[in-house]
Amino acid sequence: MHQLPDLPYDYNALEPVISAEIMQIHHSKHHATYVANLNVVEEKLSDAVAKNDESAVIGLHGALKFNGGGHLNHSIFWQNLCPGGSGEPTGELADAIIRDFGSIQAMKDKLSASTVAVQGSGWGWLGYNKAGGKLEIATCANQDPLEATTGLVPLFGIDVWEHAYYLQYKNVRPDYVKAIYQIANWNDVAARLAAATAK
Repeated sequence: MHQLPDLPYDYNALEPVISAEIMQIHHSKHHATYVANLNVVEEKLSDAVAKNDESAVIGLHGALKFNGGGHLNHSIFWQNLCPGGSGEPTGELADAIIRDFGSIQAMKDKLSASTVAVQGSGWGWLGYNKAGGKLEIATCANQDPLEATTGLVPLFGIDVWEHAYYLQYKNVRPDYVKAIYQIANWNDVAARLAAATAK
């Protein structure tokens, strides 16, 4: 059974970038619902497999992808953020960003532009291409998980579902995306890159 992960900080810890109200609803309502639904879907899937009901197995794919992706994406998102941010990327992460984008700011600009341009709900990602050995920017619709969708290992994600920002930023998504870097936990991103390159 999947469980809702505890946040590594209080709901108000990311203010003023993300309000306590948004964090409380986002974590305890939205993420919790993905977890609960994922558990239900996996139980139904197990039953369908046991009964050799291929039609039911196939029919559960969409719900598994949506709720499983929602759980995976948010579990990364919470760790990608920290109160006050961790400063700018350093070390091997900074070196990789500069190698693949020219500068840290150029990476942020490209990630921001791609993320703001997501139509409807979805995510913007900085990911690692294991085959190519480089960092890449990608977007995913809805709750589609990055690695299963693109093959990229997720390093840093920006949630642009309206529930992530609308209560505070209204329809001005670019302001929310720009502000998210103030609370970015690049230490977590660096650890994810180190794990991805060690495999």
